[in-house]
Amino acid sequence: YQRRVRGKMLSLGHRSCSVATSTTARFQPRKFSTLKYNFSENVTNELYQKIEQRLTTYRKHSPGPLTLAEKILYGHLEDPTAPVKRGTTYLKLRPDHVAMQDATAQMAILQFISSGLKKTAVPTTVHCDHLIEAHSGGKQDLDTAKELNKEVYDFLASSSLKYGIGFWKPGSGIIHQIILENYAFPGGLIIGTDSHTPNAGGLGMVAIGVGGADAVDVMANIPWELKAPKVIGVKLTGSLKGWSSPKDVILKVAGLLTVKGGTGYIVEYYGPGVDSMSCTGMATICNMGAEIGATTSVFPYNHRMADYLKATNRERVANLANNYKHILTPDADAKYDQHIEINLSELEPHINGPFTPDAATPLSKFKEAVHKNGWPVELKVGLIGSCTNSSYEDMSRSVSVAKQAVDVGAKANAAFVVTPGSEQIRATIDRDGHIGVFNQIGATVLANACGPCIGQWKRDDIKKGDKNSIITSYNRNFTGRNDGNPSTHAFVASPEIVTALALAGRLDFNPETDTIKAPNGKEYKLKPPSGDELPPRGFDPGVDTFQPPLANGGNVEVKVDPKSSRLQLLAPFKQWNGSDLTNLPVLIKVKGKCTTDHISAAGPWLKYRGHLDNISNNLLIAAVNAENGKANSVLNHFTGQYGTVPGVAREYKKDGISWVVVGDENYGEGSSREHAALEPRFLGGVAVIVRSFARIHETNLKKQGILALTFANPADYEKISGEDKLSILGLNEFTPGKPLKVKIHKKDGKTDIIEVNHTYNEGQIEWFKAGSALNLMAKQLNKH
Repeated sequence: YQRRVRGKMLSLGHRSCSVATSTTARFQPRKFSTLKYNFSENVTNELYQKIEQRLTTYRKHSPGPLTLAEKILYGHLEDPTAPVKRGTTYLKLRPDHVAMQDATAQMAILQFISSGLKKTAVPTTVHCDHLIEAHSGGKQDLDTAKELNKEVYDFLASSSLKYGIGFWKPGSGIIHQIILENYAFPGGLIIGTDSHTPNAGGLGMVAIGVGGADAVDVMANIPWELKAPKVIGVKLTGSLKGWSSPKDVILKVAGLLTVKGGTGYIVEYYGPGVDSMSCTGMATICNMGAEIGATTSVFPYNHRMADYLKATNRERVANLANNYKHILTPDADAKYDQHIEINLSELEPHINGPFTPDAATPLSKFKEAVHKNGWPVELKVGLIGSCTNSSYEDMSRSVSVAKQAVDVGAKANAAFVVTPGSEQIRATIDRDGHIGVFNQIGATVLANACGPCIGQWKRDDIKKGDKNSIITSYNRNFTGRNDGNPSTHAFVASPEIVTALALAGRLDFNPETDTIKAPNGKEYKLKPPSGDELPPRGFDPGVDTFQPPLANGGNVEVKVDPKSSRLQLLAPFKQWNGSDLTNLPVLIKVKGKCTTDHISAAGPWLKYRGHLDNISNNLLIAAVNAENGKANSVLNHFTGQYGTVPGVAREYKKDGISWVVVGDENYGEGSSREHAALEPRFLGGVAVIVRSFARIHETNLKKQGILALTFANPADYEKISGEDKLSILGLNEFTPGKPLKVKIHKKDGKTDIIEVNHTYNEGQIEWFKAGSALNLMAKQLNKH
């Protein structure tokens, strides 16, 4: 982080993401003598042949046209001889890669250790990006993180060596940027223990966020199960111009579909407008597709992806993809379950928020919305970067805006924070003078890590409870998400718009119409951003931060101190006793939005992600109790006293009492963190009954042996009180497609019976009976 800028500021050139022609003529990939690793060695002609052969087999019994999403998924079927019905059939898939970030990798690896296996069966990587808290700046924060998290980093590094896992050290960058730069390839299938894994869809890959237990299945050579998604087709026409960017495509789509409109769907982009965007721009769109609940998002292979592959030393992969382009694009008459069309030439910049990523407002109407809703006009902080928008193109376009302020001697009128997405991006924008420009407007450049995007932000400029506005180029803006302050109004926009608003220091600033006062008293108006999609001098890889896996790590010792507060070996959960679950107290009836941030908060709790007992102390502490309107305040049915959610759950557990949670719509949206399922299971929860689930959380609950149930009649949510006890009936006849009954026991002795639905298949019912998917896997492995 202390390397000097080499060379002078480069001309920012034209706005490359609006040009449909190839960049090859002006860009020549640079070869580095320091490039020691071939991360794409598994991407071979044989791999593409295998995908094509599976598709050929599938088409023999299902000859109709296929979407790109279907081609990739069906090309990874373990058994392509059976027909598939979208939205119904459970697919058994063979992913090409497993990726895990450090916060979720801890629990996943602990589960893998408990399986007794010697080595991962599929190429797997761990990425240290979540545990670095943003405060002082890149080098200081990284040094602090290495010291504070030494025990965890050592555990991840040693277990990676032992089990054949590639390990990206702290400072290397954010998991999704590293995957895009090194591992993603057109037509591939990757699963990752982070909800923004779909970022790799920008390189034509089906990339899906999962819980750690799903990752363990694949690492153990067990087919990964996914209900065949339906497909939303988004046709793009025209080309972006002015202040509009790829980020505005997904901001617009989020407004159209809402945070749950993509649940059960893959979003597939196609049309002539696709070629007008860069590969990293497409990745931005796919990344934030997680905020509409989509299984993933994907773009068809094109020359923009080929340019990016060549720029990142993967020309061989680009050549292979060119040869197999027929399986990397949708059939001409592919059928979509829903359809959206967006004319990029007419697309306005958007700003989404506050408190939810689907509250979309066009820039031309945003000033009015600010004043109408009483949002704080003063902008406290603008933050750019994160896994969603930290490409070279994002940074160069933001620099083109910042440079205009430098030229008139101005600085940002709000605090301005920059997060490079990877060490390669940091080193390249440092060399090309971009960091120098950011510094001139007063920016703080953070470590190559998630930082404020996930709540890893030690913020000093306000007190908790202070009402204030921030704007980010991140993907998620739930209440308290970035800084732990529920009064912070967080908005999401493109990096260019964030930079412009930070220069103005006002939330109601419109760079298309408004001016900013320079230090000399004169007004200046910002010109639309411009920038290069790829660095003209090639990427600088920066510091080597990769630890390659060992061919044989059998002699590597992995230690977990029994006294550790950060790591804890796992004990198996109890299996089902064969009876109905009766007289279960309602631990909490949750009111309204309940994300995985509400169920298992991040921020300061991240340090306990490898210690199930300790992290369970944050169970549902941010969820609002429908009975009293308060967070972290629930009734103990047996003492009549109110206590914290985890406190009351622990009292029940101590007395051998199982309990249930009742929730609202889209319960568990947001992060893929399986701790939101592990914690209730660990503290004695046996069922979660809601109006509807987010996809990943529902799967995570099933994996941990918790009954994930939905009201057959959503209005029945109102029949249940936090003072009730529930009995779940019919478990001896628990079969796919057959509803269960719930008997409601009221405090006054009255009862009522309602029906609840589930989406369990036969294999998932076995998870429940065994106590968890991991229990079942261990049982099956022991047979052999």
